[in-house]
Amino acid sequence: MLIILAFILLFHAAAAVLLFVATVHNVSTSPETSAPPPCMATHFNRLAVLAPPPPPAVAYLQTVQATMILATILCCVSFFIFILQLFRLQQGDRFVFTAVIQLLASVCVMIAASVYTAQNKSFHKQDLQVGSFGSSYILAWVSFPMTLVSGLMYLVLRKRK
Repeated sequence: MLIILAFILLFHAAAAVLLFVATVHNVSTSPETSAPPPCMATHFNRLAVLAPPPPPAVAYLQTVQATMILATILCCVSFFIFILQLFRLQQGDRFVFTAVIQLLASVCVMIAASVYTAQNKSFHKQDLQVGSFGSSYILAWVSFPMTLVSGLMYLVLRKRK
């Protein structure tokens, strides 16, 4: 049982590291010039200055970044919930709550990678469209089955002595 637990923890940690690296690389390599300025609110006179709506290409890129960040957060939360459930669950119970959160992380990764796949031509300038998808895209597609399998493992797993 200890070997299975160690395998599950290492598998989950590997998926979280892949998600984190893909997210950080994705956010750090996004073009700063295409992002609109953030909404600024002045607290002195309670006047909010809102930026104009972003162009569709930036909106898609922000969707990809937001869902990857959400997937990374959900993966880390599910890891901590798994650790808590190790000590709190009754013997024979399943790790359903951990599985649901991990499967939600998997869905977020799939959404981000699918949006990027469908809209990649609108993300780049014309001279950059002949390039490849990039390493964060590959890491996202690798981390998708890892988080999916991890969530399914938690769904099947029962707490033993």
